[in-house]
Amino acid sequence: MKAGDDQEILRKFGDNLKRIRKRKGFSLRALSYECSIDFSDIGKIERGQTNITLLTIMQLAKALEIPAEDLFKWEN
Repeated sequence: MKAGDDQEILRKFGDNLKRIRKRKGFSLRALSYECSIDFSDIGKIERGQTNITLLTIMQLAKALEIPAEDLFKWEN
């Protein structure tokens, strides 16, 4: 994949995470507390500024009480 494609994927993932977080009623700080990830790092994920690990994805999904694959379900 090209670098632009990578950025687009990170942005879509982040947008989807933010949408799910808000739908579940979590603030950044509340989600941070639930998954032990610094709230500023979650903000970077939501803005597509960082590439995260599988373990981070699993932490987020567990805290949001969703299957991890839901974090990858966005509209093109």
